[in-house]
Amino acid sequence: MPAGGSILRPALVLFASLTLLVGVVYPYAVTGIGKLAFADQADGSIVMRDGKPVGSSLIGQAFSSPKYFWGRPSATGPMPNNAANSSGSNLGPTNPAQIDAVKGRIDALKAADPANTAKIPVDLVTASGSGLDPEISLAAAYYQAPRIARERKMTVEEVRSLVDQLGEHPALGFFGEPRVNVLALNLALDKKH
Repeated sequence: MPAGGSILRPALVLFASLTLLVGVVYPYAVTGIGKLAFADQADGSIVMRDGKPVGSSLIGQAFSSPKYFWGRPSATGPMPNNAANSSGSNLGPTNPAQIDAVKGRIDALKAADPANTAKIPVDLVTASGSGLDPEISLAAAYYQAPRIARERKMTVEEVRSLVDQLGEHPALGFFGEPRVNVLALNLALDKKH
């Protein structure tokens, strides 16, 4: 039977080796590769304006002013678009809380633009799975164009043109949906007016 020290020593060496490997070497290697291959994303895709960070192109922000485009609702808590608490609400389409939340969002959109009789795009009233979506569909942006045009003393065509300029189309023509980044749109609006 081996002595207690002969069992303990290999166990401690294995423990220290694995701690070094998975606790130090692996994280630094993955971070280094990420910074080399995807420098912008690895640093959080921070958007700068006049030398100051104004947001991330990968995480949605809660815009509430009627002169800005509004993004998808966020189900994260305790505040909207909380990257530390990314998750959906897990409420099904027949859940009374979900129905009430959607009705409330529809009412808010109608109150912000009572003259708009267009069909409200679903992504303006339902939260995403992550709760952090930085983009909305082109339809959601076009729906908001009349309100923004009125608030900023622009024409609807000017606002729609901006959406078209910044809109992204499916990769290779079929991966994903046509969409536009809400932060990029709102920064472009501020720059224009």
